[in-house]
Amino acid sequence: MTVTWKLKLQYGALFFSVLGCVLICVSTFVPLWKFLNLDLNEMETWNMGLWHICVVQEEGGTECKYYDSFLAMPYDLRISRILMFLANGIGLTGLVMASFGIDCLKFEKEIKKKLSICGGILLLLSGIISLVPVSWIAYNTVQEFWDESIPDIVPRWEFGDAVFMGWFGAFFLLLGGSLLLCSMIIASKPTFALNKTSGEQYPLAHTTLRYPDQLALTALRHPDLTV
Repeated sequence: MTVTWKLKLQYGALFFSVLGCVLICVSTFVPLWKFLNLDLNEMETWNMGLWHICVVQEEGGTECKYYDSFLAMPYDLRISRILMFLANGIGLTGLVMASFGIDCLKFEKEIKKKLSICGGILLLLSGIISLVPVSWIAYNTVQEFWDESIPDIVPRWEFGDAVFMGWFGAFFLLLGGSLLLCSMIIASKPTFALNKTSGEQYPLAHTTLRYPDQLALTALRHPDLTV
């Protein structure tokens, strides 16, 4: 099987899409969205996630407590949990559709084209949706960190690893969806053959489809034409 530019773009799109789905899925469930170091007890670190809060102690291990109620959570965490769930579902659906739309699988061309286009759009949508909660949490963290109304003695929350995982995951999803749609744009363009002697270009893709005998006639008139 010949590996074309279209197939290379599809492979690259699948690679970045899988990486993006894994990152946003992990960032959804790990309690690493925010962390807090206490000045009074430097051996203790607090980690906050969308599901629970964990206290990490160097000697006592890790203790986690789930939120008592969904409605009792902070407003930004509630919306972020919903949006991350939505982004995961849309991203996985787009990844499955994109996987069935690559050229190396034996399906009808029209079906594969529709699957690739829908998969690319869903991957882009998943990347955009996942950017919203991650950036929102990061913005609130920065606002609270530099809030002058809070006394300096009060410890401040800082960025956790999940925020960066969410940003990278969203970027990879956007990149994967863009590459997949670019592969469809490349496939829709006509192919041009170049005459080495005259330097003229001949659009052969549409000519071959509309006039099957035109290709043979062109080859007789221009023996140096390479297809």
